[in-house]
Amino acid sequence: MARFLLTSMPYTGHVAPVLAVARELVRRGHHVRFYTGSRFRTRIEAAGVRLVPWEHAPDFDENDIAATFPRMVGEKSMRQLFINMVDCFIRTAPGQVADLTAEWEREPWEALAADETSAGAVLFCETVGRPWSTLAVLPLNLLGPGGPPSGMGIRPGANPVTKLRDAALRGLVPLISRPLISALDSARRDVGLEARGRSFDRLTFSPTLILASGAPGLDYARTDRPEHLHFVGELTGRSGPRSTPLPPWWGDLDGRRVVLVTQGTQNIDPEDLIRPALTALDGRDLIAVATTGIPGVDAFEFDVPANARTIGFAPFAELLPRVDLAITNGGWGGTLAMLAQGIPLVVAGGDLDKPEVAARVAFSGAGVNLRTGTPRAAAVGAAVDRILTDGSFRACAQRISTALNELGGAAHAADLLERAAQAPVNPS
Repeated sequence: MARFLLTSMPYTGHVAPVLAVARELVRRGHHVRFYTGSRFRTRIEAAGVRLVPWEHAPDFDENDIAATFPRMVGEKSMRQLFINMVDCFIRTAPGQVADLTAEWEREPWEALAADETSAGAVLFCETVGRPWSTLAVLPLNLLGPGGPPSGMGIRPGANPVTKLRDAALRGLVPLISRPLISALDSARRDVGLEARGRSFDRLTFSPTLILASGAPGLDYARTDRPEHLHFVGELTGRSGPRSTPLPPWWGDLDGRRVVLVTQGTQNIDPEDLIRPALTALDGRDLIAVATTGIPGVDAFEFDVPANARTIGFAPFAELLPRVDLAITNGGWGGTLAMLAQGIPLVVAGGDLDKPEVAARVAFSGAGVNLRTGTPRAAAVGAAVDRILTDGSFRACAQRISTALNELGGAAHAADLLERAAQAPVNPS
């Protein structure tokens, strides 16, 4: 038995895949702790994992993020991305270091694995001279010697002109990242480390082991990735027992074409995607299942079409095998869960990492990129028609499904973390 500490930022889309790996480690008899926000206590403890809650770090709620980070109010697109990274990911890092230091002094562990936004976990490891593993729960934002920076929704160049474009964009990263680098250096000084002027991705990705959710086909099949990077497929779609009963309308899905409409758990104004999607699906011979993204809130504040069914969180394990097509804002975890079931996608990626997800899905051939997070109903309807009439989208989704499932998911990730726990630690 080994002792593991896993950590992620307290967002549902981050916690769920990390918890799937934690659950697998517990199943193998290991002692596992999970450092994240206290609102996930019930889910974590139900998996047999001990929660180490944020205490010195501000314990925020993703459904009321402005209460803790007021600069996030009303911000979207690139500005939101930078504010989110500075306020949520970087300025909380010294508090994370304090929490992890207290837990380490209480009981050390053999191996630590952190999601790629847990800057505090990386700074902690640096203060105590310990290695860490990265469990990448977002589209792989790892700058390499080729291709454009991730997050821009741009395919890697395939000819001299576009390769030159990619190189120019990579060269701009230090300039664009100055606010993040400055904030990181400040956080480093706060925990007694020297400022190094490193960008976020240069800090948080492990130099020894990166476990990436997804598959090479969703990473543009790039060949410039490091040897210590391992794709592990999809982590969350079928993990864990269902804790709530199926909704009363569940039987309405029998024998019907089912379209899932989801806007994730952050930036969930239904006017952005849910409402235009339901308008586009109104009157069609299908059942549309739409999620609010808020636990316990199973309805919207507007009337929905007669062929729509609504719910706060859908029971994905039971629902996805019945879904024929999904309309999504491009949350990475949900996208992987749907593609793992071979479901073709219409993706409306508007902010944060969502445009990148939309571009990767379109590159794979498994879906349509609407190139906006606020599409018109006509655009959604046209994309739905394309997928329903062109069988290549489903064929590509099935190919991605095979790749994701063959990569092993949480079991493969656990194998690699067990090896990391057994590796000798070189004193720094």
